[in-house]
Amino acid sequence: MGISHYIKEIGRGKDGARPLSREQAADLLGQVLDGNACDLEVGAFCLAMRIKGETPEEMAGFLDATHQRLEPVPLHASGVPTVVLPSYNGARKLPVLTPLLALLLARGGVAVLIHGTPTESSRVFASEVLLRLDVHAQTAIESIAPGEVAFVPTGVLCPALKRLLDVRRAVGLRNPAHSLVKIMNPCAGKSLVVSSYTHPEYAISMAQTFELVKANALLLRGTEGEVVADARRMPQMEAFINGQRQLLQAAQSGTLTSLPDLPKTTDALETAAYIQAIMAGHQSVPASIAMQVEHILQLTRQL
Repeated sequence: MGISHYIKEIGRGKDGARPLSREQAADLLGQVLDGNACDLEVGAFCLAMRIKGETPEEMAGFLDATHQRLEPVPLHASGVPTVVLPSYNGARKLPVLTPLLALLLARGGVAVLIHGTPTESSRVFASEVLLRLDVHAQTAIESIAPGEVAFVPTGVLCPALKRLLDVRRAVGLRNPAHSLVKIMNPCAGKSLVVSSYTHPEYAISMAQTFELVKANALLLRGTEGEVVADARRMPQMEAFINGQRQLLQAAQSGTLTSLPDLPKTTDALETAAYIQAIMAGHQSVPASIAMQVEHILQLTRQL
């Protein structure tokens, strides 16, 4: 059938474009992921959605299509929930501490899945820090044991989704896949997605999407797009259990009164050394990250 008729609807500009239904959005992205659209159509889709912006209904449809096509990570035989940490932004000015969040959660007894792929060439990504911590990328889908951190590249979960993310390198702009990977749940069984936003308008649309798909999730404003709380301040944190929304943590204005001694650079080796010092008890866990860990572990007990 092709996707040209969808492009006509979404490609009429910011004011003239029409939103798609959930079913239409699922069909559209499904065709893109299945390779039924040519490169020109994929580029048109990405640019049109970039201009128009995604509605919660459209994001729900995109999630439907993606979840049908990825290889799910099975729940461990123990039945212990898996915490999902998407990691796609990396470090720009601040060290990427998503691996610290993962290790602290694993120490709390849950299984932790980090998924991601480098999306730019100028940033340091969590996968680089994880390598320094001796956490290597999985090459095949496996269950994750309680207390274990696993890094699964996007290309292992869904190669077609990785190809769509890579379109950014050609056109220079993000596309729906960059929002999608932050809210998708690649796990079967009991699991909780930790998701973050960079701009307040995304907080609204992401929350509405979580409600629509009845997700189990924690949503906060993270660090430079990563899902870990900014070590310098206490962000707002909202929970979603089966789509039911609850405020867990109100944002505190300004910086925290006691600031951690963060690494001076974003270097992967220096970041890994800082994380190891915290895990060994030589440095304190930043207060906002400690609070985030506490909230996540409490939520997993409700699953």
